[in-house]
Amino acid sequence: MPTNGFSRSPIDKVIGRLMGLPKPGRYAKQTVRIPLSDGVELGADLYLPAGPAKGVLLVRGPYGRGAIMSLIFAKVYAGQGYGVLFASSRGTADSGGDFDPMRTEASDGQDVVVWMREQSWYPGRFATVGGSYLGHTQWALLSNPPADLAASVIQVGPHDFAEHTWGTGTFNLDFIGWSEQIASQSKTGIAAIIAQATSDRRVGSVRDSLPLADAAEEHFRETAPWVSQRLRTPDISDPYWRPMRHSEAIEKVATPVLLLTGWQDIFLRQTFVQYERLRERGVEVGMTVGPWTHTGFTSVAAPIMTREAIAWFDEKLAGHAPARPSPIKVFVTGTDRWLELPSWPPASVEQRLYLHPERLAADVVPADGPELEFIYDPHDPTPTIGGPILPGGGYRDDSALAARGDVLAFTSDPLEADLTVIGTVQVKLAHHTQLPDADLFVRLSEVDLRGRSHNVTEGYQRLPRDRADAVIEFPLLPTAHCFRAGTRIRLLVAGGSFAQFARNPGTGVNPLTTTDLRTNRHVVSLAGGASVMTLPVVPHMFPPAVAPASA
Repeated sequence: MPTNGFSRSPIDKVIGRLMGLPKPGRYAKQTVRIPLSDGVELGADLYLPAGPAKGVLLVRGPYGRGAIMSLIFAKVYAGQGYGVLFASSRGTADSGGDFDPMRTEASDGQDVVVWMREQSWYPGRFATVGGSYLGHTQWALLSNPPADLAASVIQVGPHDFAEHTWGTGTFNLDFIGWSEQIASQSKTGIAAIIAQATSDRRVGSVRDSLPLADAAEEHFRETAPWVSQRLRTPDISDPYWRPMRHSEAIEKVATPVLLLTGWQDIFLRQTFVQYERLRERGVEVGMTVGPWTHTGFTSVAAPIMTREAIAWFDEKLAGHAPARPSPIKVFVTGTDRWLELPSWPPASVEQRLYLHPERLAADVVPADGPELEFIYDPHDPTPTIGGPILPGGGYRDDSALAARGDVLAFTSDPLEADLTVIGTVQVKLAHHTQLPDADLFVRLSEVDLRGRSHNVTEGYQRLPRDRADAVIEFPLLPTAHCFRAGTRIRLLVAGGSFAQFARNPGTGVNPLTTTDLRTNRHVVSLAGGASVMTLPVVPHMFPPAVAPASA
């Protein structure tokens, strides 16, 4: 039992009001040590409410248990009557051992549960909660689900880090920035302020270097030695990646799971894979998708995510009456509305937009037409503007992309009526390249009434060398967006997106280990409707927009 008494700080009350929660109750906190089977001890904080606990929540992650993390993932739940065990991953904060990201979380999680069962405060059932890496630790535990696990709430949480890192066929460079964050998080005071202020410069220097792997190894040699092998192991079927991949969790879990994410989250596709498979298996699963980036789960998305998590636990762990109206709740961008659905995706009709020179046209199939081409130059790679990235992601004015010579832009006429697109947009391109090693970046954007373009959804993949000269089927990330009357639909096609993904050197080798960069000519054929975008349109979803007074 905690020894420092029960309390409730003023910040608890303020945060509770900001999140729209009932007045928080008092709770007590103590730091504990959790022994693992290999002799390492984890540091953890235990929070217990003053009255009988509604249940116990387990939280695990590598970002420490400081003010923000403890507030979002422990205190807010303790104030609502839940006990919380918040443990730091091995090698982080005050936990022993060496941190090797994602590689020990499955076995460490099982050891934490074994220890928890032996404690006098443990009621016999528990649930898990957390976001990002703290979501991944839940999937790692669910790869062998404990019998006493009652429910999980997973926020922007990937089950497969290998898939995120190399799954497109090229390297996702957000790993460099994340590694820098981990390497710097132990700094305090002035050193922490300097590290934060200079982080972008240091990360950018590594990402711009050739070969990137050598620069990263030198940069992280003392602070994050685990970076190296991830950069030099592009084959995600390699046994090295196995401890970071937990697709079996989606096949094994039987307890209720609530998934919370954002349309601009870096792990959006994995969240939808999780939902679709759990639903196919008959597992009770809910999902909420808001207009958020990955980091939004600790800021703008926190009030909604926390309220929904508490409601989920109140029902699944504490036994209260159901409070979630529908399994699926999505925010439709282009409107200010949430949509409740019984399942995903909703019924829709296909709307085809055929690619013509510089334009998109519905149901007008080009009988013939020129082949359009662009040159991708890895020395001057097509830049990333907004989208599901870290940092700087989200909805951005991407008009500059359409003006670049290494981007093909196809834009529709102004829409005569609102067009609501909910589901997965499919793009088919009759495409070939001069060199067989090529990447494709495809983005759906909206051009507003002032002529500014903003991203909606996108996709990226490295083309297999035997398919760089073929008709490419290209699913974009799931979306829910209403294109309002008067706006225009835009499709962008490019050969890269840097520094979201490593630039393609055009040689077929690991892009992180070479200095040999070659330009590549991309050609898209339009004849006979071979290149087309298919939109899942949900008609009559929202009332027409009110035209602006100046229109």
